[in-house]
Amino acid sequence: MRHLTYLAVLGGCLAGALWLEPFLRVGVLRRWRRLVLTVVPVAVVFVLWDLAAIAAGHWDFDPEQTTGIVLPGRLPLDELLFFLVVPVCAILGFEAVRRVLRWKAGDE
Repeated sequence: MRHLTYLAVLGGCLAGALWLEPFLRVGVLRRWRRLVLTVVPVAVVFVLWDLAAIAAGHWDFDPEQTTGIVLPGRLPLDELLFFLVVPVCAILGFEAVRRVLRWKAGDE
C-alpha cells in the first residue's frame, strides 16, 4: 500500500480543492482551455528540469512510494501528475479567495 503514497497525497490535494469549483462557483474547470494553457507550459518546464536532474544523478524517487509506472527518462507517472494537480489546486484556491474577497480580474 505504501506505493500509493504519492497518489494519496495528490488525491488529498484534489479533495481539498475541487469542492471550491461547485461551492464557490470559481469557474476554473469551466474555462478548461485557459487552465490548460496556464498549467501545461509550466509543467513541461518542470518535467524537463526533473529529467535533467535525474539524468545527472541529482534527483531520484523512492520506488516504494510511487506507483511503479515510469515514463521515459525514469520519471514516475506520479511526478508528472504532481506538476498538473498541484497547480490546478493552487489556481482553484486563488480563484476561491478572489471570489470571496470580490477581487476583480482582467477578464471580467
